[in-house]
Amino acid sequence: MNNPQTQHIYMMDHVKRESAYRPGEDFAAWQKAAREKLGALLGMDTFEKCEDNLQIEWTKDEAEYTEYRLLFNTEAHYQARAHLRVPKGAQGAVPVVICLQGHATGMHISLGVPKFPGDEETISGGDRDFARQVIAKGYAALALEQRGFGECGGTEKGPACYQPAMAALLLGRTILGERVWDISRTIDLLEKHFPQTDVKRLAVMGNSGGGTATIYAAAMDERIAAAMPSCAFCGYKESIGVQYHCSCNYVPGVMRSFDMGDLTGLIAPRPLVIVNGLNDTIFPIDSANREYETTEKLYAASGAPDMCRHIVGPEGHRFYAALGWPAFDALTGWKR
Repeated sequence: MNNPQTQHIYMMDHVKRESAYRPGEDFAAWQKAAREKLGALLGMDTFEKCEDNLQIEWTKDEAEYTEYRLLFNTEAHYQARAHLRVPKGAQGAVPVVICLQGHATGMHISLGVPKFPGDEETISGGDRDFARQVIAKGYAALALEQRGFGECGGTEKGPACYQPAMAALLLGRTILGERVWDISRTIDLLEKHFPQTDVKRLAVMGNSGGGTATIYAAAMDERIAAAMPSCAFCGYKESIGVQYHCSCNYVPGVMRSFDMGDLTGLIAPRPLVIVNGLNDTIFPIDSANREYETTEKLYAASGAPDMCRHIVGPEGHRFYAALGWPAFDALTGWKR
């Protein structure tokens, strides 16, 4: 009884989820109010738009695509980094997928380009070369470096999220909110500068911390037409509530308003493919299955019961390309 987690677990078991959808409630009105609440929890009122000051640092032609190295401002004193690959031979604008790595050494993992010791195993051992997969489908791929990772605060040994996550809390914001903001400003960038990309057919995908950012971004920004989070979907209690996780996963007070299944309801009726690993111990599958029941109910309430899928791969904490992409294709119906 002297462990503070005893009290925390009791509270998590009895929390009310004040912003959860109630049967019979007007669904559109619920989404509007819940999205505003989530934005407040993330600290989205602390952000201001600025000029993007886009710099195309270099352009490279490959056999299958043209790659652009991008530097741009999402806030006045923060410069984001990204790589955009546009497939060659496309007739008109093509769908575009924003690719988000989790707690790895950086966005180069999404590009399938190892830079540091261990990167090759990270890429090949979990289908984490998202941009290569997207290009193979004939879509454009944008690999965005997340704050605290890779070139935006990380090191060759891995992420360095703790200090910026804690500093954000001092300022009434969250690093998750900062990542959501960066994703939304990236969409602005594509709309303004890259007509080769069809932002009306824009998806976000990511594994682990990239999957978490995918869920929050798709919940907040309705321009995201489809989402495929991997190994990030689970009840708060069973994942980040009772297990050690990076500080960048935490949003103060979120459990008093939502659980993860409520957040995915904010994505409805847009196509949503949730990927989990059967043996992923840090996002336990039993909890993920329970939360997906909430997702299904909310998609049904939105009038789109067939627009969500739950894919469970046979292994652990990784993406499952052979299972995820067919479900994504079936829901979106996108063509090159």
